[in-house]
Amino acid sequence: MMPHTPRPPEAIAADRARYEDHQRKGLSFTPKSPPTPSPIPAPPPTGVLREQIIPGGWYSTFALQPGQTLRLQAHGLGSSVSLAAWATPDHSERLNLPDTVKVQWTTDLRKGRVLFSDMGRVLLSITEDSCGGHDVLTGGSGPTGAGTPAQRNTRDNMLLAAAKLGLDRRDLPMLMTFFAPVRVDAAGRFFWNATLLSGTDWVDLRAEMPLVMALSNTRHPMDPATGDVPPVTATLQAARPVAADDLCRTATAEAVRGFENNARG
Repeated sequence: MMPHTPRPPEAIAADRARYEDHQRKGLSFTPKSPPTPSPIPAPPPTGVLREQIIPGGWYSTFALQPGQTLRLQAHGLGSSVSLAAWATPDHSERLNLPDTVKVQWTTDLRKGRVLFSDMGRVLLSITEDSCGGHDVLTGGSGPTGAGTPAQRNTRDNMLLAAAKLGLDRRDLPMLMTFFAPVRVDAAGRFFWNATLLSGTDWVDLRAEMPLVMALSNTRHPMDPATGDVPPVTATLQAARPVAADDLCRTATAEAVRGFENNARG
């Protein structure tokens, strides 16, 4: 074993000063309240680069460049879209839901919030969202919860999607699932709050760095409904200018710091 070399006192002091500066900024920053939900129906997409219908039980992959937006549009109740994402070209940087929840102090990810990588950078911003009913706690379905025998489950779909991207099961992060209103009651138990969904909900995800993503459209294991899963349309839209006061970039001190990390590269 190599002998342990103590860190110089000046390096320790610099780290401490940086931590205290971040703490001061966080305590003095008043987070902006999430805005009202996006309207239903969704406005027509603009600058369409690719549009794909993902049938119930199936999956797809997308590559996004900074500023491009992916819209997910549900076509009925029962569609729950699980998401995994990786930075490019270095796929070792990937979506990190625990950090995303921890640094933004909420599991209620909706319009105005962001999704962090495991390097403290912002992968995606939620720029539009009609329902706010998304799951960051339980994950998608396994082999025993596919919805119908003819439809693959989330786990199998993600393994196939990862393989298409040159990845495998070791590269899969914890999944975020859209249109899956999992909540926690006063006793700490998960429950499905169906009142948050309309069946025509939609969400826009803006890429904040080059990335690839895998999507799986399956019934969530906590969804009490049965039967076939409706399709979801995924629409890739061209990049548009981002305003200096963009909500996702300014809503919380943690998001501001995440975008500063993005700028450093």
